[in-house]
Amino acid sequence: MIVEIRTAPFDPWQELSRRTPDAGGRCGATAVFVGTMRDFNEGVSVREMFLEHYPGMTEKHLETIVEEAVARWELLDALIVHRVGQIRPDETIVLVAAWAAHRAEAFAAARYLIEELKSRAPFWKKESLPQGERWVAKNTPAG
Repeated sequence: MIVEIRTAPFDPWQELSRRTPDAGGRCGATAVFVGTMRDFNEGVSVREMFLEHYPGMTEKHLETIVEEAVARWELLDALIVHRVGQIRPDETIVLVAAWAAHRAEAFAAARYLIEELKSRAPFWKKESLPQGERWVAKNTPAG
């Protein structure tokens, strides 16, 4: 199980190709979520975003979320890679992956990982808008 915070852009597909678990033929499903920065939020154009975190504390929150997923579903492996710092539209912010023997566990675990990350992990977003800057008070609902 891997949790990483990155300050530089990353290619989620390269990350996945390097991290596919060697499960001895037991892996039947991989569920992946890749989150990228949009150029709008709440109906307003966004030029870029600065994503802050609390080093050490943020990683611990993410590790706890992964541990919870492993306890709930029969996972072979899980991965969270998350960006911090200056992020521009179309850049990857987050990669979540869950590997399991069956798709139901992989899908459920991947959804749990991203939804819990979005609601519990200590990240703070400041958006740069045409009119200035603003701190984001809440995340976009799951929908």
